[in-house]
Amino acid sequence: MFNITPIVRNLLILNVVIFLLQDLSPFIVNWFALHPVMGPEFRPHQFVTYMFLHGGFGHLFSNMLGLFFFGPLLEQHVLGTKRFVIFYFVTGIGAGFLYAVINYIEMSQLSHAVDLYTQYPSPDAFLDFVTRFAPDIKQGALGFLNDFEDQPKNLSYINESVGFVKDLYQQRLNIPMLGASGAIFGIIAAFGLIFPNMEMMLLFFPVPIKAKYFVTFYALYELYAGVYIRDSGVAHFAHIGGMIFAYILLKVWRVKRMH
Repeated sequence: MFNITPIVRNLLILNVVIFLLQDLSPFIVNWFALHPVMGPEFRPHQFVTYMFLHGGFGHLFSNMLGLFFFGPLLEQHVLGTKRFVIFYFVTGIGAGFLYAVINYIEMSQLSHAVDLYTQYPSPDAFLDFVTRFAPDIKQGALGFLNDFEDQPKNLSYINESVGFVKDLYQQRLNIPMLGASGAIFGIIAAFGLIFPNMEMMLLFFPVPIKAKYFVTFYALYELYAGVYIRDSGVAHFAHIGGMIFAYILLKVWRVKRMH
């Protein structure tokens, strides 16, 4: 499991080199990270290139650790070199695609809410908007909300609230998604499906746990977090997308469980 294989080695090197290059120019993230499809920075090639960018050393380290631990076994003993490459890119692109679909739905809802608010601004409508789309800043906006409620016809407050909702939309429209997590979660899902009864010892859970339980727990957590944990900075649905496409590929290839 710890004998590093050719494709895993090359992916590790490529991800590290590109991470080091990211600091040289913001152009790299702007052009190659996966931007919302409704945004001006979106390009089709980003469905591939986003997988090789990372948001920080911790992000890179956790993804590469997953690739290092689980990738060699799949490449050498299950899929082989060619299929492993296909698997990595299909799960990564699939993860980006699911993320893009969910993001498109969310941005469409936000765009509609912004249009509605700009037509009918009011303290109650602003409170509803903040509660729904920016709950993390609700506490800090209480002072403004109180002033707005006291003077609901004050043009200064109305214009400020309209400016806020428009700015929020533009900010969300320019937040990219990046990282190899989708492909890594695909690899982890494949490991759990092929070696369901293999026991694992995790650093944060020092009790042996079978791979099938670990992967099931992880999948359920990502689904819960994707639905209920907002603005966490983590693309949970991309993780789920990687796992879904991993399952589909293994079924298409008729890969059987080995342990």
